[in-house]
Amino acid sequence: MTVTSRSHRWSLAAHRRLPRTLHPVAWWVWALGLATAASRTTNPVLLLLIVAVLGVVVAARRGEAPWARAFRYYLGLALAVVVIRVAFRSLFGGAVDVTTVHVLVTLPRIPLPRWAAGIQLGGAVTLEGTVGALYDGLRLGVLLCCLGAANSLANPKRALRVLPGALYELGVAVVVSLSVAPQLVESVQRVRRARRLRGDTAVGRHALRSIAIPVLEDALERSLRLAAAMDSRGYGRTGTASPRDRRVTGVLMIGGMAGLCAGAYGLVDAGAPGVLGLPALLAGAALCCVGLVLGGRRVRRSQYRPDPWALAEWVVAVSAVVPAAVLVAAVGHGVAALNPSTDPLVWPTLPAIPTVAILFAAVAGVAAPPPIRSASTAPRREDGRSPAPADAVSSPAGPPVEVPA
Repeated sequence: MTVTSRSHRWSLAAHRRLPRTLHPVAWWVWALGLATAASRTTNPVLLLLIVAVLGVVVAARRGEAPWARAFRYYLGLALAVVVIRVAFRSLFGGAVDVTTVHVLVTLPRIPLPRWAAGIQLGGAVTLEGTVGALYDGLRLGVLLCCLGAANSLANPKRALRVLPGALYELGVAVVVSLSVAPQLVESVQRVRRARRLRGDTAVGRHALRSIAIPVLEDALERSLRLAAAMDSRGYGRTGTASPRDRRVTGVLMIGGMAGLCAGAYGLVDAGAPGVLGLPALLAGAALCCVGLVLGGRRVRRSQYRPDPWALAEWVVAVSAVVPAAVLVAAVGHGVAALNPSTDPLVWPTLPAIPTVAILFAAVAGVAAPPPIRSASTAPRREDGRSPAPADAVSSPAGPPVEVPA
């Protein structure tokens, strides 16, 4: 074999990567990195850019599972959050000086009792207050979209396989909490399909009434069924640890979670003390890691075909850590660029370095391997024929040969 043909085969192998499922933790790290970046800014341009990156990567690398189409539901939920935030700001605007702001409309004021001092129901709806509420609601909506992207890209059942050994006793609760959202999306699709088959064309409030209860019941039932299956395999059972080990692990985990909560609050609130930001987050993460390691030593379990953590997983994870680090460390931009002023009202700018960092997260759509698809939706070959199935091997003397199961 010549060097030219060998290099040609290597280039084809690099171009045509085999479809596989990316490690679910890599997708969660990618989504949480973008969520961290979104929590540091109220700039609508940067927030919409994050949503665009999420949409591009989800469209390029989502699979065929029912929960893979959940991203559009999270987009609708994010839009509802923005509308609710603006509506609440308009109803409970509080007392303002109408001589220094732009009044859009004046709502009738409703008197409230004395114990509700400081809260005003109705009054002047200002442009500055509405824009500020729009920025805050958009940031919260983008955080929901990040979680929706993780749920759309990561298989929740494969994510449960990498559950730390220290949490095996909480396996049932973790199963229900992680699988309710994907099962809810799948239940919505099943109920809508059943309604179309029955010829039910009701829309609006009447359709919501006939969909909500079956969807919630089916999603919870399927999650509990999965939890029961894991319980029959030993999850949720009392292990062999001594009471002292249990207490130490519990104290470490509770302290670590408290540190993570305090650190997340410090990162979101720019006016919080510095110790509540990154230091508390790192201390909480360290305590959680120590608790997981100590609790996992007493648990022995085997895993069938563990998901690999290869170069693609590293690239996907790093592609979202970069924008998170840039926006948290305030590299190449000022506070005014990330949080545009609403009083006085100014146009939001587009800082160069945060923009490039956010766009870098779109590398995940190229670095991640293509998802596994069925033969009916797989792309055709250059000769127009469908590709060989996954359980076929190429014969040197003819077409692919089926391997019996």
